[in-house]
Amino acid sequence: MPLSEQAIALLRDIQPATGNGKYVFPSPRSRERPLSNVALLAALRRMGYEQGSLTVHGFRTTASTLLNEQGWRADAIERQLAHGERAHVRAIYNHAEYLAERKLMMQPWADHLDELRGFSV
Repeated sequence: MPLSEQAIALLRDIQPATGNGKYVFPSPRSRERPLSNVALLAALRRMGYEQGSLTVHGFRTTASTLLNEQGWRADAIERQLAHGERAHVRAIYNHAEYLAERKLMMQPWADHLDELRGFSV
């Protein structure tokens, strides 16, 4: 999965807390399972977001929308979001990962998010 410099730095920063397991955010009940969607929703509620105002999946929707508006190719965006091919016949034949384009896309995307947060790039 191509990642930006910011994402890599964040993962390095949290590694002492998360360890070297299979998941970056493991379930507190079993390190063999990822943190659940329910746990992420609970975190949003603790941050003050009311039920129905924001979903975890909504972050992916927002990323897809903004990356498309910025002119990135839809196929690369969908693969970065780990979406499979929707068209059945195309899915059979198209196994492209668009890795080079995804690598190019992630750094400007992270820089854009920093700009939205008010950080200088």
